[in-house]
Amino acid sequence: MSDKFARSMTWFFKTIADVFFAKRYGHRAVVLETVAAVPGMVAGMWSHFESLRNLDRGHGTKIHRMLAEAENERKHLIFFLHIAKPSLLERIIIIIAQIIFTIFYLFMYIFFRGTAHRMVGYFEDEAVNSYTNYLAQIENKQIKNVSAPQIAIDYYGLAQDAKLKELVKCVREDERKHAQVNHKYADSILRK
Repeated sequence: MSDKFARSMTWFFKTIADVFFAKRYGHRAVVLETVAAVPGMVAGMWSHFESLRNLDRGHGTKIHRMLAEAENERKHLIFFLHIAKPSLLERIIIIIAQIIFTIFYLFMYIFFRGTAHRMVGYFEDEAVNSYTNYLAQIENKQIKNVSAPQIAIDYYGLAQDAKLKELVKCVREDERKHAQVNHKYADSILRK
């Protein structure tokens, strides 16, 4: 049941992204990365509060890992803001999506933590697919392979002449790691 729910939510959010952004990958990345930073922040924050409530050091690694994931997703957003400038409508969508998703995910994390991690694992799997499609469009010259922003070059230690293609590969690898971490947390919680 947990897995079915996580997959159905992934399908639901993917469908919304497909309707609004279709093949506009830069704009899609801006909006999705805004929402993608929510789960790590919620999980890190809730684990932090849980540690305080329990008066113990528990969750230390998880707190740091989840907050680092949220920060990494925020960096992705900043990278793509340099490439795709969001319109006023997209900015409004970002605000609404972030508010709704934060409330939804906090509820999920408090009451169905394993399912919440599984859902994020599937979200990240979809992000890997989306960035793979983005990369294919760049390689097929359907999307211009512009210069990577300096902030991304510095963050990933890329060559000064790095292009969008290299940036997308790095972001896709980050998303793959986030998927693995969240699936691992879901496995450990749902087995109990």
